[in-house]
Amino acid sequence: MLIEDGTIATPLGFYADGKHCGLKRRKKDIGVIFSETPAEAAAVYTMNQMQAAPIFITKDSLAADQTLQAIVVNSGVANACTGKQGLEDGFAMRAITAKHLGIAETAVAVASTGVIGDYLPMEKVTAGIESLVVKSGTSSGFHEAILTTDTVQKELTLQAEIGGKTITISGVAKGSGMIHPNMATMLSFITTDAAVPAKLLQKLLKQKVDQTFNQITVDGDTSTNDMVVVMANGCAGNTAFSEGTPEFTAFTKMFYAVCQHLAKSIARDGEGATKLIEAQVKGATSKEDARMIAKQIVSSSLVKTAMFGEDANWGRIICAIGYSGGRFSPDNITIKIGETAILEKSENADYDPEVLADYLQKENILIEVNLHSGLETGTAWGCDLSYDYVKINACYRT
Repeated sequence: MLIEDGTIATPLGFYADGKHCGLKRRKKDIGVIFSETPAEAAAVYTMNQMQAAPIFITKDSLAADQTLQAIVVNSGVANACTGKQGLEDGFAMRAITAKHLGIAETAVAVASTGVIGDYLPMEKVTAGIESLVVKSGTSSGFHEAILTTDTVQKELTLQAEIGGKTITISGVAKGSGMIHPNMATMLSFITTDAAVPAKLLQKLLKQKVDQTFNQITVDGDTSTNDMVVVMANGCAGNTAFSEGTPEFTAFTKMFYAVCQHLAKSIARDGEGATKLIEAQVKGATSKEDARMIAKQIVSSSLVKTAMFGEDANWGRIICAIGYSGGRFSPDNITIKIGETAILEKSENADYDPEVLADYLQKENILIEVNLHSGLETGTAWGCDLSYDYVKINACYRT
């Protein structure tokens, strides 16, 4: 069940707040999620080798016992490529948050997003953290505090009865540009009041991130700061889930739904985007091939610009399939845009161009590819590439 107006603090035992501390001109830029009890935790991180300081801080916190009680996040300054000073500032953020909340330093995860290379103005950050109020704070303020060039907030809260207990999952994300995760600047945080052992939670997160967040792209750039963190505090009172049980299967479906919604929301909100592009590949010999080919289609700058120009140029799609690295027979590929087949068994199809022209004016565009080589499927999401993307990123620092 969808919970309207849900926030990251809707699951039992969670609180959140967001404030303005001066890292950005006027908007909120510092926030915290807090669990009244220690929560089992899991995280995945960017595959970019130039990882930002907050990545190291959060890994250090989770290395202690795979539990967290708080996540502190700032926007405006990424604290990436900032050397020894950046690490010191990241650890300071953790220490200040822990002292403010009265919890252990290793119970705090740290995340940052914004301009790469700038140092955090620690006086402002310290004052901002100390201004956060958890139990009477504005939880929706956290959703705003993590944004940079995003045009909308990205959130979803679901609730269901599982094993006789009401279980709630909430997720929030930010990301609009520099999105090409391999686990954009992409950050996502998920809270649940379910009891889930940390090892099982980590396995679930990795699996669902591979199916969702790692299947989106805006511009092909993998950020230095990408991070997804999950906290499960058990306040719903359920018996801890076990793999392979009906209860865990039901929870897994909810968890996937939250991850998919957030991933698609990021892709749709790509900088300057006018369309969400979904590529569905079926008939592949492996899931890996299907996902690889689908993501290559939505990653192609030529496919992106064709969709912006509402041009049904299947040559760009077949080209992306060809260099994707996936396995297939070049002589037996079918491509559809919407319900219209434009390529049948690798030959130009006969279709009504007016019907397709009308479809390409929609905001949501589906590209379906059948490789006729196997039984596996894969899906990826991206956006078109518009004039505004260049304008936004040409002037990002100014």
